[in-house]
Amino acid sequence: MNTVVIADEQNIQDNIYTIRSMQVMVDSDLAELYGVETKRLNEQVKRNISRFPQKFRFQLTEVEKLELVANCDRFNTLKHSTSLPYAFTEQGVSMLSAVLKSSVAIEVSIKIIDSFVDMRKFISQNASIFQRLDTIETKQLQHKIESDEKFNKLFDALEEKTLTPKQGIFYDGQIFDAYLFISDLIRKATTSIILLDNYIDETVLTHLSSKINPNVRITILTKTISKELTLDLQKHNAQYPKIEIKEFASTHDRFLILDEKEIYHIGASLKDLGKKWFAFSLM
Repeated sequence: MNTVVIADEQNIQDNIYTIRSMQVMVDSDLAELYGVETKRLNEQVKRNISRFPQKFRFQLTEVEKLELVANCDRFNTLKHSTSLPYAFTEQGVSMLSAVLKSSVAIEVSIKIIDSFVDMRKFISQNASIFQRLDTIETKQLQHKIESDEKFNKLFDALEEKTLTPKQGIFYDGQIFDAYLFISDLIRKATTSIILLDNYIDETVLTHLSSKINPNVRITILTKTISKELTLDLQKHNAQYPKIEIKEFASTHDRFLILDEKEIYHIGASLKDLGKKWFAFSLM
C-alpha cells in the first residue's frame, strides 16, 4: 500500500502563488500533496463541478501559465504544453477534502488551510480572529464538512476583511509577508501613487504596475535615474500603463503616498522587502 508523506507547512507555503490578486495553489502541486494524479484530481472536480465556482477554482490563461513557468523552474514541462493548469483558492482547497473523500485528503487540506492563514497573520494584525478561524476550519474539516451550510459559514469567515495595520515590523526572511503587505497597500489606491525611494529597479516597476487599477497614476521620486533604469522604464511604458520617474534628492527614507492622503513611512526599499528587519508606519 502506498504511503503519502504529508509536506510540512514551509513546503506548502512555497507552493502558494499570487494570481489575479488571490493566493492560490496549482492543480499539479495539490495532486502531489494529496498523493493522486493531476488528471484524477481534476476528474473528481468535474464530477462535482457545482461545488467549485470561479472563486474556488479557475483555469489559467496562456499568459498566466507562461508567467508561472518563468517564475518557477518546476513548471518547465508546462511551457510547451497545450493544456492550461487549474488554480485552486483557499476555499477550493477546502472543498477538495470532501470530493476526494479520504482521511489523507482531510489531513492535507487542514495543513494547506493552516498555511494560507499563517501567511496572512502578520498582515492582519489580528491573531485572535484567525485563531478562531483556525478552530472553525479544523472542526469543520475533521467532520468532513457534511453540509453546504457549514461550508458557507466557513467561507464567509475566511473572506472576512480586516483593517490595514497602521504600524509594524517585518523581520528578515518575511519576504512574502512584506511583499503581500505592500501589494495590499498598492491595491488600495484609486487615483494616484507616489513612491519616494532612492533604490529603484525593474522589479519595483513590475510590482507597482501589476497590482493597480490601470487608471491610477504612478509617480516615482528617486535620487538618481541611471541609464539602465531609463531603459527599463521605456520598455515598461511601451507595454503597460505609464509610470513617471523624477529625480528628487531631498529624502533619505522611503515613503508611499496613496491618493495624496495616506502617507506610509517604509523602512526598506520596495526591491529589498523582507531581506532585513524594517518597520512601517502610517503617518
